[in-house]
Amino acid sequence: MRPSWKQRPEGGSPAMVRLILAIARGGGRGAARLCLYPIVAYFLCVRAAERRASRAWLSRVQGRPASLWAVARHIHTFSATILDRVFLLGGRMGVFDIDVQGLEHLEALLDQGRGALLFGSHLGSFDALRVLSRRRPGLQVRIVLDRGQNPTLTQIFDSLDPALAAGVIDGAQPGPVIALEIQHALQAGALVALLVDRVHGHEETVAVPFLGHPAQLPLTPWRLAIALHAPVLLCFGLYRGGNRYDLRFEPFLDPLADPPPARAGRAEWLRERVAAYAARLEHHARDAAYNWFNFYDFWNDHDPSDPTGVAAPAPRAAAGVRDGAAGGAGR
Repeated sequence: MRPSWKQRPEGGSPAMVRLILAIARGGGRGAARLCLYPIVAYFLCVRAAERRASRAWLSRVQGRPASLWAVARHIHTFSATILDRVFLLGGRMGVFDIDVQGLEHLEALLDQGRGALLFGSHLGSFDALRVLSRRRPGLQVRIVLDRGQNPTLTQIFDSLDPALAAGVIDGAQPGPVIALEIQHALQAGALVALLVDRVHGHEETVAVPFLGHPAQLPLTPWRLAIALHAPVLLCFGLYRGGNRYDLRFEPFLDPLADPPPARAGRAEWLRERVAAYAARLEHHARDAAYNWFNFYDFWNDHDPSDPTGVAAPAPRAAAGVRDGAAGGAGR
């Protein structure tokens, strides 16, 4: 049986997570950030697979062997963004300094009454999108999320923003059901946000260059965009330390303005689009290496604790859209 990032257990007990949430609510962000240090120590001492995956990633992206201190910084960055979700989802945007660029591309589509797909990744924090509620009140943002992947965190974050939770499109549903819900949301002028850097189940994939090595990325989101004639914008919410985030929107694909070729050339056209996405992901990953929250072997998708480094070929059968837009660290 082929190991996968989905087989990694959720980190931390529900009681500990709720304790940190109580500290955040009662003592504020400064007091809650003190809890990050024992969390980092836990991952360094107990979660060996994630520790090794962190060191392998940092060594690859930085071109030199990563130190234990660098791994600790990596885990601290991830933990900080998870904690900040308490405040972002709780409406306490004032504690953050969020620099937004590229919003005009998104607003141009919304002014035309068109919905759009926001393609993100496990690089940084997708929850920085909450700043849009300030810029454009009444904007609908629907998130595709596999609720069963991290149940403890999902339940807690749902309680912080029930309205957002009510609009979640459950990525554990059958593919056609998910596609239909996304279509209805787009027709209503909503933004539909999903993460497109992980392969789920038996999705068909394509190998594209990423940091000098071929990586398998899913084709399902891109085929969905074509089928629904939906414009695609890339979104990156990068944590810069302290209370600072950079939120970047990049126009990427509009099937109406740039329609795909006939069936004969479509496979290559899709491969080129996914490769171009991988290039943008690599650009931002090099710029913010500690924001990489895929704590597993991204190139082979095998458990980093496997000393052989041998992975079975990526599954090729078509699948529905299953994404964890608020998922955890490669678990």
